[in-house]
Amino acid sequence: MAGITLRGTGVSEGIRLGKVLLYKPFDNQMRSVRETIAAAEINFELGRLQLAKEKSYQELAELIELTRRELGKDKAAILIAQQAFLNDPAFCPEMEKKIQQQRYPAEKAVNEVVEQFASLFAGMNDEYLRERAADVRDVGKRLISHLQGKKGLQLADIQEEVILAAEDLAPSDTVQLNKKYVLGFVTKTGGKTSHTAILSRSLGIPAVVGLGENFDQITDGVFLIIDGGTGECIVNPHEEIIKEYKAKRKREEEALCELEQFTFKPAVTTDGFRVEIAANIGTPAEAKTALEHGAEGIGLYRTEFLFMNETQMPSEEKQFQAYKEVVSTMGGKPVIIRTLDIGGDKELPYLSLPKEMNPFLGYRAIRLSLDRKELLITQLRAILRASSYGKVKIMFPMISSLEEWRQAKAIFEEVKNQLAKEGILFDSSVEVGIMVEVPSTAILADQFAKEVDFFSIGTNDLVQYTLAVDRMNEKVGYLYDHFHPAVIRLVKQVIEASHQEGKWTGMCGGMVGDPLAAPLLIGLGLDEWSMVAGAIKKVKQIIIQSKREECEKLIEGILELGTTGEVRQRLEEFLKGLF
Repeated sequence: MAGITLRGTGVSEGIRLGKVLLYKPFDNQMRSVRETIAAAEINFELGRLQLAKEKSYQELAELIELTRRELGKDKAAILIAQQAFLNDPAFCPEMEKKIQQQRYPAEKAVNEVVEQFASLFAGMNDEYLRERAADVRDVGKRLISHLQGKKGLQLADIQEEVILAAEDLAPSDTVQLNKKYVLGFVTKTGGKTSHTAILSRSLGIPAVVGLGENFDQITDGVFLIIDGGTGECIVNPHEEIIKEYKAKRKREEEALCELEQFTFKPAVTTDGFRVEIAANIGTPAEAKTALEHGAEGIGLYRTEFLFMNETQMPSEEKQFQAYKEVVSTMGGKPVIIRTLDIGGDKELPYLSLPKEMNPFLGYRAIRLSLDRKELLITQLRAILRASSYGKVKIMFPMISSLEEWRQAKAIFEEVKNQLAKEGILFDSSVEVGIMVEVPSTAILADQFAKEVDFFSIGTNDLVQYTLAVDRMNEKVGYLYDHFHPAVIRLVKQVIEASHQEGKWTGMCGGMVGDPLAAPLLIGLGLDEWSMVAGAIKKVKQIIIQSKREECEKLIEGILELGTTGEVRQRLEEFLKGLF
């Protein structure tokens, strides 16, 4: 076998070449486990489970400290969430019930409860939540390993340069990887939003996940090339291929060095068009990372993660502290806080949300907040209190009609009046805008622009709704593309409508972090660009080396095109000419 190319999903960019180390953690854990136990053994099994729980909790505490030290509080939160499962009243106590009532041995009780939880997550429509199944299974494997007294290969002990290959890597495995020796990794399962993928990007370790059955062609000790950008893996490559990829690796290192110079430069085109570059965050700790990558503000603070990491509705005080931390960290730079965008496919157990046939079109985001006003009132109070510590802006998600906007704005005004009467400090001039995610809002942008302070285009949902494509459905995924001419026309319409009324438009969806889209968005006159922190340097480079006048001419031609492929081709040609 030589020179076989396998394709997975690239989740952390970078080219690496090296020998494979095949990692099989907790192999054959459930072998030799009895089906049932005798009544006299129940207390013994409960004791075993309790001891395994205590050891797992302590082990996770040590990993949390390591992660906090190496990667920051936001990444440590991934493992804190795993630790929280061990204290969840529906998790370990349910295992105890199975031991007591069904006479299961501890291993079987753990396995069944873990699979129940994992199946619940795996069946969700939201990709982020679907990937949480791996976190639950990680906790289960840890418990069972302590029950059976097994300790497999310790990843932190690897002392030679390898490319790690595993059916799956749990988040707690990933945080132990030593960049000095683990050049990159590949897995059989996983997706772009898995915690393992997120951690690999934070660690700067190239990774390809989701190889599927092709993974079985990778054996221990074989030479492997991986490309974490394209998702390609070449097993046992020929010498010419090795030489080619070594050259690509060298160019990659040179390009990364060149990008560093753009980190803290203002994003201004060669003919003076200035845009604001901001970052999307989900936790307070990510604000610091955003600043380190050159962000000039926070264009999207996804507050739902604060709610998803709790077992009950976070209080006004808890929310206030989180928002205040972000605002204070940013030191006067703008922070746009989005109100709760949850519901339908993103479940919060304590909200008892109804099951839905079409959750993306259902009871979610502003629809939920307007129906359960107490949630919105509490959140707006917390955000407004935080506004006295910096420059805060508020935006409402999934607005589809002027009626919804006016209802939300009325509640906002009520909350301002309440706080004023109570003598609580807040910034009375906070700007309030809306997410443009629904085609009806984009089409009526000229009407909305008369009333809102700003727009922020959420292209992930706007593309989905405009093209009638479920972005989580792999069967129709090829149709999902933010370069569709219809999407570009809607974006143009929104920007022009805001400018007509002297307002500004931002963008916080995946399109704005795509370097290929940069000339297009310059030409359309997008004012504020908010993206994942890791994309900032490359996008800044393109803006700084572009001329707005040329980008505007590019737009004239693009608006005459009828297909996604033609748009992409025109943009690729433009960028080639730029560099």
